[in-house]
Amino acid sequence: MNVDIDITNVRLRTERLILRPWESADVGDLFEYASVDGVGQMAGWAPHESIAKSREIVDMFINGKHVFALEYRRKAVGSLGIEKYNEKELPEFDGKRGAELGFVLSKDLWGKGLVAEAVREVVRYLFEELDLDFITCGHFEWNRQSGRVQEKCGFRFLIRYEYETLMGTREITVLNVLTREDWCDMPSGPLAREV
Repeated sequence: MNVDIDITNVRLRTERLILRPWESADVGDLFEYASVDGVGQMAGWAPHESIAKSREIVDMFINGKHVFALEYRRKAVGSLGIEKYNEKELPEFDGKRGAELGFVLSKDLWGKGLVAEAVREVVRYLFEELDLDFITCGHFEWNRQSGRVQEKCGFRFLIRYEYETLMGTREITVLNVLTREDWCDMPSGPLAREV
């Protein structure tokens, strides 16, 4: 079952990032990376053509209260959302507490491990502080970078399905899952931190 998420007062830190709620002042930062060709398409949305579009999205993030801004060197360079998963498509998780992650990062910062760093911290937060049982995360079949991030963070294959994007295209999507049990058994999981 989906869990209601509210990150209004949540600030998470990693070695290089601050994960925090979006603020109105972040509009310019969002437009800077979301207007670059190739960024939004990785997640199924078209590049932002105006600052007004970025303002609309920042307002949606602020009001929704479930999307972190990824702050790197005092600038919002990406987002990591804690979304609702499709309960009808995943009946095997009935009675279990879950959510789905989605992320985007500025093209200038691809390949530096920042998204994996952010995902690991949000996974920790969801399992340790919100007591979730599982987390899903998907990527388009051709988006190998996103798939690699998920693999590095311990997610394993669950299902493939067809997804209609906000751009009207249809994409084969790979959905992966990480359970609390699998996370606990990972070398970077909670047991490793207790030693």
